[in-house]
Amino acid sequence: MKMEKFDVVIIGAGLGGLECGYILAKNGYSVCVLEKESQIGGCLQTFKRGKNTFDTGLHYVGGLGEGESLNRLFKYFDLMDLPWQKLDDNCFDEVILNGKSYQFAMGHERFVETLAQYFRHQRENLKRYSDVLRTVGDNLFDTFRAKDPKEIYNSPLFTHSAYDFLNETIDDPTLRNVLAGTSLKMELNAKKLPLYFFAQINDSFIRSAWRINGGGSQIADSLANRIQKMGGHVCTNAKATKLIETDGKISSVVINDNEEITADYFISDIHPSTTLELIKESQKIRNLYRKRISNLPNTYGIFTANIALKEGCIPYLNRNQYIYETDDLWSYCQYQPSRKTDCALVSYTIPESGKYAKSLDILTPMHWEEVKQWENTQPMHRDDAYNAIKAQKAEECIDLASKYISGLKESIDKVYTSTPLTYANYTGTPKGSAYGICKDHNQFMFNMLVPRTPVPNLLLTGQNLNLHGILGVSVTAFFTCLEITGKYELTK
Repeated sequence: MKMEKFDVVIIGAGLGGLECGYILAKNGYSVCVLEKESQIGGCLQTFKRGKNTFDTGLHYVGGLGEGESLNRLFKYFDLMDLPWQKLDDNCFDEVILNGKSYQFAMGHERFVETLAQYFRHQRENLKRYSDVLRTVGDNLFDTFRAKDPKEIYNSPLFTHSAYDFLNETIDDPTLRNVLAGTSLKMELNAKKLPLYFFAQINDSFIRSAWRINGGGSQIADSLANRIQKMGGHVCTNAKATKLIETDGKISSVVINDNEEITADYFISDIHPSTTLELIKESQKIRNLYRKRISNLPNTYGIFTANIALKEGCIPYLNRNQYIYETDDLWSYCQYQPSRKTDCALVSYTIPESGKYAKSLDILTPMHWEEVKQWENTQPMHRDDAYNAIKAQKAEECIDLASKYISGLKESIDKVYTSTPLTYANYTGTPKGSAYGICKDHNQFMFNMLVPRTPVPNLLLTGQNLNLHGILGVSVTAFFTCLEITGKYELTK
């Protein structure tokens, strides 16, 4: 890359970093996106094993239907021409709770009526539940109209507990578990999870749910290609090793300890605590701020068993399966050393042709404590004990899923596994956290981060700020860029 000064340098080529690069390049800024790995995308990365392509983190998205929130955002990012496939309208998610199956249908009216067939005495409660979720989704973009996002964060939606909301709205304990059952895409924490996060995420999937044929890396590749066509740079194997502050502003970033790039603004798409570690000396960042950021708790990680299947054995399922052999769905946020795998999300990969699946993923919560002793080791160079833990976890996942997928064990060709340690190594996520910093409705303004930092030209973006996930990160990218453009017309 030719040395030059940029308007904006972005550290991290995850979804948030690439979307910020796209927005700013589209508005005439010269941008450079730096990625420490050889592959861009963060949790959008894919990897190949044999003939199969597996996703690192993306399995499905919500709200991609015409006029819906993610659709509006992805049209702006020119991502709607990718090979999206809608899941089954009548059952996009299936919750299997202690052996009994419950189907989630798309569209709020159909969602209510389908679940009311199992819980006839809860129809009115389900309507109230659905109305709250739909109201939150309808008002997603209100935050763009506020002069300061903090005005929105004072809403009871952020200071009220999701767990309490379910208990206040639904008086059938089984139905409460069913409604919480698709929430392995967030950390269920009865003491902390704000209602807004639970409602916004679940609403988007109820509106419409989609998979991408060929892997989530297509999103990252599309954004990067368009950034470069607009004159920007996207650089891999370019690890930011130091941010240099001069006269109270970041003046440059050091790459791989030997190359320096200057810019007017710097955006960090990596974890906030990791960002602060890059600034060794600062007039603006006080120790109190550093301590606050470093002490914010992170959500748990995920164990994934990527299953390559024998040809023509397991029919492709155009929905997700959430399997639980427990009634205690809100306890996974607590590390329990002796707990066996009693919950899993099963997600199928869209086959290139035919009706049989070539692969599927089985995911279950996993805590950093389970792999912490190997945190200073390198991938592919870990001992037999680590491999044994992965093998045992994979076996437990397969045992659980095989109870509800006929012939699964006999149909497996190969099994590949990843732990929170894998995520930490390849995506740079502290402790392999799946959903970023844990938000707490009890002290929401304390652990809710905004793009601005004490350094006026250093901004944050990504899943640690607003909502996590594809939708949340996409909204946050606009918040971050507005700090630079100052053009609120951008969000219209």
